[in-house]
Amino acid sequence: MQESGAKHRVVVIGSGFGGLFATQALRRAPVDITLVAKTTHHLFQPLLYQVATGILAAGEIAPATRHILRGQRNAQVLLGEVTAIDLEARTVTSATPNATTTTPYDSLIVAAGATVSYFGNDRFAEHAPGMKTIDDALEMRGRIFEAFELAELETDPSAVRRWLTFVVVGAGPTGVEMAGQIAELAHRTLTGNFRNIDPSASRVVLLDAAPSVLTSFGERLSSKATRQLADIGVEVQLGLKVVDVDATGIDVVDATGRHQRIESMCKMWAAGVSASRLGAQLAASSGANVDRLGRVHVAPDCTLPGHPDVFVVGDLMALDDLPGVAQVAIQSGEHAAGQIVRRLQGEETGVPFRYKDKGSMATVSRFHAVASVGRVRLAGFPAWVMWLVVHLLYLVGFKNRLTTVLHWTHSFVGRGRAERVTTAQQVLARSALERTGRQPPAALE
Repeated sequence: MQESGAKHRVVVIGSGFGGLFATQALRRAPVDITLVAKTTHHLFQPLLYQVATGILAAGEIAPATRHILRGQRNAQVLLGEVTAIDLEARTVTSATPNATTTTPYDSLIVAAGATVSYFGNDRFAEHAPGMKTIDDALEMRGRIFEAFELAELETDPSAVRRWLTFVVVGAGPTGVEMAGQIAELAHRTLTGNFRNIDPSASRVVLLDAAPSVLTSFGERLSSKATRQLADIGVEVQLGLKVVDVDATGIDVVDATGRHQRIESMCKMWAAGVSASRLGAQLAASSGANVDRLGRVHVAPDCTLPGHPDVFVVGDLMALDDLPGVAQVAIQSGEHAAGQIVRRLQGEETGVPFRYKDKGSMATVSRFHAVASVGRVRLAGFPAWVMWLVVHLLYLVGFKNRLTTVLHWTHSFVGRGRAERVTTAQQVLARSALERTGRQPPAALE
């Protein structure tokens, strides 16, 4: 129970778009906010692929959460991975390697996000990392640049081809952007960097079980994106289901059951997502339902059924078939904050969440993107400029915007990649920890 005279206690789980924007929306409210997150940063996830391909530094898309909220006096940040939510006692329990913390709440906003889904084949992760965290991006960067370096040392042509074959699974925005940047890296950036191999001979394969790339963008933009991918040297293979992934390649089958093996030392997974395991926990303790991705079916106002004090937002909520994109997280987080303010002011709550679709964008290559905004469908350079402007607007911090523009100029106008430093630790550390049965500290996940 809340003590008489004490401020209303709001706990926010997650420092992504939903959690951060909800916290900032409460900056003038008479509340005490505790933001609990398993990382120390806010991640601008749409640009992770640029960290993976050496365009941007990790810090440019992942500013420290404490720094962002340093001027918000009613908010504090706690490091920890949430392990339990007690709906009856109204407490959140979080843990680090060194401590367990229990935080009481009067209102709770759960914005725990989503993770990579391998559709029940988690063994694929060892050889085909996803793209959801800074660790993922740095590991992928190490794998990509290491592939060129190790190909340079080979004398067997078949081994060279295997090192210079890059496979991206999943033809949604992340997969398309990743494949496009690997192709640009191979065919443009690395020209003249090696003596024994020709990076432009690299094979970049984009796979998906779907019949088209960027299916949510419509047939016209999908076709334009497919043509542009082909123009920059990406081999698009559709209608293929991945059945196995190992150290040296990937196995797929088509609709007729015909098997194909692609020899490749560098694979990346962008084919699916699943909600945080907190969704299943909330559903089990409240009686709510979850969808096939593990997202919680919420009431129209984003509250957990039967618990008007608990809001589930962003990638963790299932409502009106809304997609798992940044704008849904931002707007639902702000909606939850608004409902808390209304309750404190004695106004009517339970206002349904109304999503304002601000469109979708994806870059395909340098100077080429596709954009679907309302009835407007753009492809090519105009869409690419729009993409630049929108992503700069949502980057947190002036310094981040400035350095990002400088890096983009260096990479897109010139040929350089400012962030080509890789270490063996980036590629091997996670696998080594898994073999010992240890988990990485929450702050480093």
